[in-house]
Amino acid sequence: MALWTRDQLLLALNLYFQTPFGKQDSKHSPIIALAEEIGRTPSAVSMKLNNFTSLDPSEKERGVTGLSGASKLDRQMWNEFSENRNELAAESEKLLEELFGAEADESEKEIATTPPSGPTEKSGIQKTRLQQRFFRRVVLSSYGNRCCISGLPVPALLRASHIVPWAESEEQRLNPRNGLCLASTYDAAFDRGLISFDQEFRLILGETIKEKNDDEEIERVFVRLEGKTIIAPAKNLPQVELMANHREKWGYAV
Repeated sequence: MALWTRDQLLLALNLYFQTPFGKQDSKHSPIIALAEEIGRTPSAVSMKLNNFTSLDPSEKERGVTGLSGASKLDRQMWNEFSENRNELAAESEKLLEELFGAEADESEKEIATTPPSGPTEKSGIQKTRLQQRFFRRVVLSSYGNRCCISGLPVPALLRASHIVPWAESEEQRLNPRNGLCLASTYDAAFDRGLISFDQEFRLILGETIKEKNDDEEIERVFVRLEGKTIIAPAKNLPQVELMANHREKWGYAV
């Protein structure tokens, strides 16, 4: 069998970030679909994802080791993606579009809808769309398409929330561990610092919410869930340092 091409490796790596370790097998339907499109067997794609696992420091933190047969090309692809994640995430999403067709996505609603004024601006909006699509796919799949606070399982009502906002850190924009899957109400509250999470990822409430704790709806949506630990993702556990930055930014004492 011919060596894997760069495009094939990039597509496999895109899928890797969306696939929990327990589903990285040849019977997982996204693995089968990608294998058919790139002319590889499902077993070969599954093995490639498990090779990437062995290179992933966040998986090592969880005690997950993957396979030991990562090739030089695997390592090169992993390092290239790690060093230039924003560009390669967009490139991988573009490759997916070419293979499977364009796909409507909630993340595209986050982009300004004013018409681009020229080719440079149009290209920039296109790249941002692809980058946000990558981040949304990765975050939602990591949490099993459920809000990590309420468990709501309706993707149209879920947001891939940035812990460190998109505009504040180019480096963290597409870091899968900079994301939380939140229902839209919790996403808005988190983005405005009305809620946060402590070192153990338990929900904490800001003063604005606490001041209204006698309101029935505030009680139902927020107060009754105070102290609840998030539903842990199957992959890409949030970085504690990034969460600490969120608490510090909004003045939480925890």
